[in-house]
Amino acid sequence: MRILITGVAGFIGHHLCSKLLQIDNVSVLGVDITNDYYDKTLKIDRINQLIEHPNFIFENIDICSKRDLENVFINFNPDIVINLAAQAGVRYSIENPYAYLDSNLTGFLNILEACRNYPVKHLLYASSSSVYGGNKVAPFSTNHNVDHPVSLYAATKKSNELMAHTYSHLYGIPTTGLRFFTVYGPWGRPDMAYFSFTKDIIEGNPIKVFNHGKMERDFTYIDDIVEGIVKLIPRAPEPNPQWDESTDELGASFAPYRVYNIGNNQPVQLMKFINVLEEKIGKEANKQYMEMQPGDVLRTYADVSELERDIDFKPSTSIEEGLGKFVDWYKEYYNITD
Repeated sequence: MRILITGVAGFIGHHLCSKLLQIDNVSVLGVDITNDYYDKTLKIDRINQLIEHPNFIFENIDICSKRDLENVFINFNPDIVINLAAQAGVRYSIENPYAYLDSNLTGFLNILEACRNYPVKHLLYASSSSVYGGNKVAPFSTNHNVDHPVSLYAATKKSNELMAHTYSHLYGIPTTGLRFFTVYGPWGRPDMAYFSFTKDIIEGNPIKVFNHGKMERDFTYIDDIVEGIVKLIPRAPEPNPQWDESTDELGASFAPYRVYNIGNNQPVQLMKFINVLEEKIGKEANKQYMEMQPGDVLRTYADVSELERDIDFKPSTSIEEGLGKFVDWYKEYYNITD
């Protein structure tokens, strides 16, 4: 099986690729541009771990380049495509909106067009819990309306789902959207709170606690995310001509299209999260309490009942176990001794 992963130098892409390369008869071609949204060294180190494997190929290309991406499809002829390339970050989308249109919309359109012109068995792509925006009914279900985003990042992810559905309908491309909920763990993203909090607590710098800590997140450990993706790869959606939006699931369709939540199904209060992190680091944080940030949401909480039903899987790593593994990795990677 030939699998193309975009965004392979990223957090989820790195872990997913590592897992897939452990499977017999799987070869992976990973593409990325290692931009400077955050520390390039971390991205390069992720890639360097992967290139040692004989069944891995890395191409330094931008999915916004239609020609370069098309050449990848022609030369590699992937069976499966997993699109994880995107401009991430809710807050950065307020500062630099055009970066999100380029990568998340133009880049994704290039992926869809390539899958149309060089057919694949299954396209899986990263969506986000951010699509639930201002929704208040929890847990968030794929049967809920997602028409009220509160950040441009969320709007681009909702757009990805709409674009995927269009191509599933018009061209029969089986597509599965993956709404990830606050992914964390070793080799994570430095722009995420758990990463920056760890750095600041260790260095003795204050941490900013937004909305005075009155927020909840459905923190999902990276290994659970990866296991969910791997289990979904062979489950390409099939069309359902009898689908009726008044009675059937909104995460499915008459087209070969599906959307799933992948979350821990157990939201954690921000203050508990900080307390666990302090315990694992062995040092108390200097907390600065701040007002809510634009584009942020009070709570994320995943309904994963469809994931359980279809692939018999539910993320289960506790925040204590997951943060413990992250802190251990952080100290080793940055050569920090107690």
